[in-house]
Amino acid sequence: MLTIGGRPLPVVGRARMYVCGITPYDTTHLGHARTFVWADVAVRVLRHVGVPVEVCRNVTDVDDVLTSAARLAGRPYDSFAAVQQFYFDRDMAALRVHPVTYEPRAHTYVPQVVALARALLELGHAYERDGAVYFRGAGVRERAGLGPEEAARLLAEFGDDPADGDDPADVAVWRPSAKGEPGWPSEWGDGRPGWHAECAAMALTTYGPALDLHAGGADLRFPHHAYEAAMAEAVTGVRPFARSWLHVGGGRGDGAKMAKSAGNLVFTADLLRHHPAGAVRLLLLGHPWADDWDYRPGDLEKAEARLERLHRAASRTAAGRPAASGTGERAVVRALLDDLDVATALEIAEEEGGQAARTVIAVLALG
Repeated sequence: MLTIGGRPLPVVGRARMYVCGITPYDTTHLGHARTFVWADVAVRVLRHVGVPVEVCRNVTDVDDVLTSAARLAGRPYDSFAAVQQFYFDRDMAALRVHPVTYEPRAHTYVPQVVALARALLELGHAYERDGAVYFRGAGVRERAGLGPEEAARLLAEFGDDPADGDDPADVAVWRPSAKGEPGWPSEWGDGRPGWHAECAAMALTTYGPALDLHAGGADLRFPHHAYEAAMAEAVTGVRPFARSWLHVGGGRGDGAKMAKSAGNLVFTADLLRHHPAGAVRLLLLGHPWADDWDYRPGDLEKAEARLERLHRAASRTAAGRPAASGTGERAVVRALLDDLDVATALEIAEEEGGQAARTVIAVLALG
C-alpha cells in the first residue's frame, strides 16, 4: 500500500488522481517539471503494484497572467495558450511523463463553473455583488493552519483582492470581464471564472465529489488548493475532497524560487537537448518530493554518472545471490511505496544490482 505524507492510501478499484497543470503562458522550466515528474512517479508506482490509475491534469487557459502575456504577444488568448500547451506537451513527452487520462481546459468548462457558482449561491456558501460571485471563505485559512497576515499576503500574491468581498477571506468564483478580457455570458452578466473555481469544477466534473490523490506544487497549497477543496466540499457535502495530497517542493535557482520575474529560470527543453531524459529525471528526483530544491548545474553531471552506474548494476547478478530470488526487487518496491522514497530505492538498486536495478529503472522511467 502506498503512503503519502506518512498517511496510508488504500485503494479499492481505481485510483483517481488530479494534477494541477500549467497556466500556458511560457515554456516549461525545471520548477514546473519537478512537480509533473514526481506526480508521474506516483502513478507509475501504483500501476507497478497493480492499481489502475486515472490521471486528470488540467490546463488553466483562462487566467489574467495568460491574458496579459497574449496581449503583449499580439495574439488571442486561446491560440496563444494552445501554442504554449504544445510546447509543454512536447517537454512532458521528452521527459517520459506518461500521457494523462483526462486533460480538461478551463475555457471549455466555463458552464460547469457557472453551475458551481449557482449551487454555492443556492446553498448559502456564496453571494453576488456587482456581477461577481464570491465564495464565503471563513474557516479556510484556519484549516490551512495560517495566521491572518500570512493568509492575506498569499491571497494578494495570487491575485485575490481581499477588499473586493464582504470578508478578506472571500474569493471570487465568478468575476465580471472588462472590455478586451475573455468573457462568457451568465445570469450575473458577462464574466470569467475565478482560478480556484476552475479546478474545483474540472475535478468535480471528471471524478465526482472526491479524489484519492491530488498533486501540485507546494506553492499552491494556499490559497489555490485550500479554496478548491473548500468549494468542492461546500457544494457536495463530502469531506475530504482529496484523501491525500502530493505537494511537491519548488525548484529554486540562485537561491530564489524559479520565476520569470527573478530571471533564474532553467528551461527543461534546454537541458534535454544536451542530456539524456533519464538523467534529467534523476536530477528532479534527487531530493524528497516535499522538499524545496536548489538547482546547481553540477548536479546534472552527478545524475548522469548515477544513471550510468544504475545501468551497469542492472546488467549484473544481484549481490552474489540468485537473480531470481527477488529480495532486492521487493525492497525497492517497499521503499517506493513508503512515501515515494526514491533515494532509498536507488541505494538498494545500486547495491543489489540485477532485477532490483532493472525495476528502479523501469518504474522511474530512467531507461
